[in-house]
Amino acid sequence: MSRNGLYGVIAILVIALVVFGIYTYQQQQAQPSLEVRVNEQGISIDGNG
Repeated sequence: MSRNGLYGVIAILVIALVVFGIYTYQQQQAQPSLEVRVNEQGISIDGNG
């Protein structure tokens, strides 16, 4: 494999990693921002909104 081909493969892998990171971040931000817990101490409601 030529050096240019190797650089191309590395560039594609880096781009794929960046796209995956952005996608994961957006999915994490899209989760509901309200959390309700019921335990021995009662009801706890946490939200970031």
